[in-house]
Amino acid sequence: MLGHLVYILAGVSLAAAVGRQGAGELGSLFALLGVIGLWRYGWASINFTRAVLFLRLRHPAMRREAERAYAERPVPAHAYFMVTTYKIEPRTTTRVYRSIFEAAGRSAGGATIVASVVDGADLRAIRELFARMAPGLPGVKLLIDQIPGSGKRDAIARSLRLIARQAPSSRDILVFVDGDSCVPVDLVARTAPYFTDPRMGALTTDEAVEIEDTPLFRHWFDLRFMQRHVMMCSMAYGGRVLTLTGRMSVFRADLATQPSFIRQVQHDHIDHWRLGRVHFLTGDDKSTWFWLLSRGFRMTYLPHVRSVSMETQPGPRFLGSAIALMRRWFGNMLRTNGRAVALGPSRIGLFTWWSVLDQRISIWTTLTGPTAAVLTSIFVTPMALPAYFAWIMFTRYVFCWALSLFRGGGFPIVYAPLLYFSQVVGAAVKSSAMFHLSRQKWTRQGGGSQTAPVPLGPRLRAASSTYMQLLALGWFGLGMLLLTGIL
Repeated sequence: MLGHLVYILAGVSLAAAVGRQGAGELGSLFALLGVIGLWRYGWASINFTRAVLFLRLRHPAMRREAERAYAERPVPAHAYFMVTTYKIEPRTTTRVYRSIFEAAGRSAGGATIVASVVDGADLRAIRELFARMAPGLPGVKLLIDQIPGSGKRDAIARSLRLIARQAPSSRDILVFVDGDSCVPVDLVARTAPYFTDPRMGALTTDEAVEIEDTPLFRHWFDLRFMQRHVMMCSMAYGGRVLTLTGRMSVFRADLATQPSFIRQVQHDHIDHWRLGRVHFLTGDDKSTWFWLLSRGFRMTYLPHVRSVSMETQPGPRFLGSAIALMRRWFGNMLRTNGRAVALGPSRIGLFTWWSVLDQRISIWTTLTGPTAAVLTSIFVTPMALPAYFAWIMFTRYVFCWALSLFRGGGFPIVYAPLLYFSQVVGAAVKSSAMFHLSRQKWTRQGGGSQTAPVPLGPRLRAASSTYMQLLALGWFGLGMLLLTGIL
């Protein structure tokens, strides 16, 4: 509480420092911030409202109907678990697979687990753990696929082909799990009923995170998962979420084992007018999402089911680690964004389509405020910066309170500056990723698409990306000079 009080007093002091005379010189800046704020916070209010409606009305009704229909089925779903493990701490691997074995053992229709591993030590550890737990796991089958380290997409494709040989039916489910994520023990009973709707292609769930020794990184992740929860609820209200999280998502098994689905995961790409064919290294969750989206399937969110992922800060410092993760996340998002927008509102729904398009628009609306404030402070009055930061402190504080209400209320005061950091630095990272779609790199695994010497052609294309980005930023800066009345 003391931190909140100090934060509020600091914001009030900044606003008071501007004074009436200083504020009189900032009319254009205030007008611009007001218009942008009305747009962005109006959009946020729509999403908050839809999230509440989903949590209070739509999801409870959908859950009741799904459970009623599932209870009438004569045969319960068989659960397939596909787990990819690579360079994970042994204690994390043990905990993750124990949770999967326990969840599989609770599957009324039996379960098959396909574990994709590279390291022989992982193979032995998983096999030994299963042998110890096997007496309590009737109806559970374990398949371990040891593969060369050729990439996660190849690993997923191989595992899916193994599962396809089991000929799963439309009533069965297939759980995608990352090797650092624990699943709830009653996962199958809670998720299988939703697939009684033949339109349902996949679902994803709420997430929690465990991070040791790096409190700022942990707070940042907790805040992101809080935002994710609200946005997932809002998008699920319309029947289609914007991502099927790779940490854990559940698919209708017969869909996820179709040859075209497997090919898309393994060999996904886009053909770009300037960069040529861009093969996807990361972002397998975007590939699975787009396959279902383009075929008209529904994808929903279960707020009452939660997985737990064990994360580690990939670098020694928070700033570098956060930027590295955002480069991967936003690069994956933007590589799929254009083709999703091209599907059009008639195929994917107006709200979903606009939400996908807004992923691009929000880059520039987010950068408008700080850019306009800096330019105004340079060319008009230095009071622009304290006025702007007073506005930022107030709006982000209120926004964090609104987010926290979906988690029971209350939040650490560090959430407010972390929210602003995520928005502004995230927008800057997105603006770069949008022009450099061919840049891809894993964080924890350390693989990348540009580790070998780069030939002349790709270097020229990279130079053209930098030129296009600088040109866009130049036009954006000129627009800010005009909108603030400086020019």
